[in-house]
Amino acid sequence: MSAAGKGTSAWKSGVKRLLGRTGFDIVRSGNNLGGVDDFIPFEATMRAARASGMSVGDHIDTVMNGTPGATRSTIDELRALGVFAAGPATVLEIGPGSGRYLEKTLKECAPDRYEIYETAAPWADYLVNTFGVIALPTAGSSLAPTPDASVDLVQAHKVFNTVTFLCAVRYFFEMARVTRPGGRIVFDVMTETCLDPAAVRTWATQGGTGHGSFPAAMPRGMCVDLFASLGCGLEAGFLAPMGVASTEVLVFRKGA
Repeated sequence: MSAAGKGTSAWKSGVKRLLGRTGFDIVRSGNNLGGVDDFIPFEATMRAARASGMSVGDHIDTVMNGTPGATRSTIDELRALGVFAAGPATVLEIGPGSGRYLEKTLKECAPDRYEIYETAAPWADYLVNTFGVIALPTAGSSLAPTPDASVDLVQAHKVFNTVTFLCAVRYFFEMARVTRPGGRIVFDVMTETCLDPAAVRTWATQGGTGHGSFPAAMPRGMCVDLFASLGCGLEAGFLAPMGVASTEVLVFRKGA
């Protein structure tokens, strides 16, 4: 192998090790809007999950990410906040990846329609075939196929701390557009709440190198103010584990 080839191989290996510790579902992307052109291999991950006797999501949390119960704890917090209590009829999830949040969401509610926007075709096909969800075409920053004010719950987990600022905020506008009055918007971002000096030092010393946009910080105040301008008020926020540190889950409700 050439020196350049060895360097590329080492870089990819470093990215996999870094993102494998972060809670980010690494998937092959059809775009380059700040994501990672790498992936959690579908077949190998499925085989490993079966061998472990766990669901795919629990295997990724426990074995691959080293954060057992991370997905479950987030879903439990959302249940306690009443996010599933109204029985959302339509749910939309951006970047479900392996489906670890999707699977647990479906155990909390029984929507008539569950839309997903996922750029990794093998995982999207798996989610459609396993859970009966509807995969819609995505360009990586738009929810164009979904009509205005048609969704009761819009969510994205471990997505917006892995992409560029512009990719994230373009999705924010779209999330507000497709949500029905009274509906909720749930997503996590790495806000200043997650970035005290100790956390920053942890990222600097343990987070690794090799990817320009991850982890991507996002001002909390900007998120709150932007969604307020779009008619969506902040209901709650809480920290969730993400690799060597944390991310903040924000819950918004769209006004009438």
